[in-house]
Amino acid sequence: MKNEKEFVKDITNIDENFAQWYTDIVLKAELADYTSVKGFVAIRPYGYEIWENIQNYADKKFKEHGVKNVSMPVLIPESLLNKEKEHVEGFAPEVAWVTVGGGEELEERLCVRPTSETIFSTMYSKWLSSWRDLPFLYNQWCSVLRWEKETRPFLRSREFLWQEGHTIHETEEEAKQFTLNMLDVYADVIENLLAIPVLKGRKTKKEQFAGAEATYTVETLMHDGRALQGGTSHYFGQNFTKPFEVKFQNRNGEQEYAYQTSWGISTRLIGAVIMAHGDNRGLKLPPNVAPIQVIIVPIAQQKEGVLEETNKLKEKLSKKFRTKIDDRDNYSVGYKFNDWEMKGVPVRIEMGPRDIEKGEAVLVRRDNAEKITVKIDNIEEEIRNVLNDIQKSMYDTCKKRMEEKTTIALNLEELKKNLDENQGFVKTMWCGSTECEDKVKEETGAPSRCIPFEQEHLSDTCVCCGKPATKMIVWGRQY
Repeated sequence: MKNEKEFVKDITNIDENFAQWYTDIVLKAELADYTSVKGFVAIRPYGYEIWENIQNYADKKFKEHGVKNVSMPVLIPESLLNKEKEHVEGFAPEVAWVTVGGGEELEERLCVRPTSETIFSTMYSKWLSSWRDLPFLYNQWCSVLRWEKETRPFLRSREFLWQEGHTIHETEEEAKQFTLNMLDVYADVIENLLAIPVLKGRKTKKEQFAGAEATYTVETLMHDGRALQGGTSHYFGQNFTKPFEVKFQNRNGEQEYAYQTSWGISTRLIGAVIMAHGDNRGLKLPPNVAPIQVIIVPIAQQKEGVLEETNKLKEKLSKKFRTKIDDRDNYSVGYKFNDWEMKGVPVRIEMGPRDIEKGEAVLVRRDNAEKITVKIDNIEEEIRNVLNDIQKSMYDTCKKRMEEKTTIALNLEELKKNLDENQGFVKTMWCGSTECEDKVKEETGAPSRCIPFEQEHLSDTCVCCGKPATKMIVWGRQY
């Protein structure tokens, strides 16, 4: 039996040091761990299962839109990267280069992909011939490398897992619509799978993806009021198809350049789940994405019949829910309770000799610690109802927090005050100038998040310069 002191150790208080609390959760819930190379993490099985659930859900949605998965090389020749000037300038500071292969110096430097627009465009130029071939709706699940200066597991690693969709279309209208369709898929993933509400909108020109004509985003708000970009979808127009000669014979028999999109979400979403839902007990997982939805902890498992009955229950529940039984004999029941709370499992079932005699079990909710005694005969229906309620309740809690932490400012002083006193999203009017955008960021530490699709008229003047303004914009300090 493990010593009492080896129970799940306390984690840093969420309201005292949010950054350390986050790191504690990542390590103690066994989501990821640091490696010997700075900025690179190893994702552990429990963390990877969360990613697989995100991956499976998103991949199914992509395929409903006709998207097919492919695989592209991890190395990109420097000459390809240089074909789109704005793109290469945007990524140059983050690129890692390979200069030696097999002990010999390479004739041309190869970059480890930070993103794959250039290689997709190169292949599209070989594969595209006629308008009848279009659209190409391709996606790849892979890792990319960006040499970030400051790193944090899941939120900003130098290597991270993601999906990157790259499509080309016959018309501008079709490509623009597909860009927005993929943004809707991301909103679906984050809201319905991860139980986190999103703010949808368009990035400013300053904040948009390098080489894009337009970047659209789903923004989320974390426990501490900082924003986290959940996913982005980009419309490129012909910015890549022209330099890469991605053209086709159109319906009039003329050569025309295709219209392109790109879109991605990453393991950053695991960080979003931690920071949006976690508490001082540890991780708190929405049932839809949880690797284990139901954990069964036998009480007095050494007594006759207990393990037999709890294993029967596990077999029964496994047909409908992701279920596990904790029958470890070298830990106390109290340790197990703490351990599974730390790992955020939505429902715990406690079942001992007395419960078995009565044909009952006790369900304990991770989100609010409520205990419910249920009959084994009805347990599947009860669990389904509880899991649905937990999913909804976790979303509603985040939605309420986002509403409470979304404020309005009519001038720069109000904007600063709101961010300092109630950090979150701040809605203001904006004249559209980059100078004002830069000044707000410089004075408040809050870059623009997006120009929301749902616009409101808050005043007639820009929050920064006081000149006429017609656009509402949202600001927020970020991860």
